[in-house]
Amino acid sequence: MALQFDANGLIPAIVQDHYSGQVLMLAYMNAESLAISIAEKRTCFWSRSRGKLWRKGEESGNVQHIVSIKADCDEDALLVQVIKEGAACHTGAESCFFNPVYLDDAVQQFTYQGLYDLLLGRKNQPQEGSYTSYLFDKGLDKILKKVGEEATEVIIAAKAEDKAETIYEVADLCYHVMVLLVHYGITLDEVTAELSRRHIIDHKVKQERMQ
Repeated sequence: MALQFDANGLIPAIVQDHYSGQVLMLAYMNAESLAISIAEKRTCFWSRSRGKLWRKGEESGNVQHIVSIKADCDEDALLVQVIKEGAACHTGAESCFFNPVYLDDAVQQFTYQGLYDLLLGRKNQPQEGSYTSYLFDKGLDKILKKVGEEATEVIIAAKAEDKAETIYEVADLCYHVMVLLVHYGITLDEVTAELSRRHIIDHKVKQERMQ
């Protein structure tokens, strides 16, 4: 493969979260920073403003561990999937892409991260009349009570073999569990990493049993 670098020897690199698929940032690589990224398995870019190599996280600690690097059909852009430690943006935001230019109100895609961010906003900036803000105001005991109640509702609906009601109650449970996560400051990435760790362990155990 012959990558197509521009006249300045650069190629755009779109960085994407491996777990969520969220686009985190757009940066540029040259041949040297790409080679370093591959060798160190963490993102290294060429800073156009500073005119030097820039290892992501060297100052902030927000390192990006590379899972894969793919080129587009014209081989003049890269898609870099990473497992991140901390925020991608220098502002502290999870992604650099947070300034809306256009948004079709009729098409709103649900994401767990979007819900998490909404809950976090209700915690940090309480709104009068908001049920979520009410839960955070009442504290841990109230949140745990609701998690317990919703878990019971899931069991009752499932035992009754009522699919629609089970879906409804599972959604309620997911919401209240995410409120609990926000209360404790546990991120979705941390939960995903734990599930991934278990998946890897389970995969290794299966391989050992087959030997």
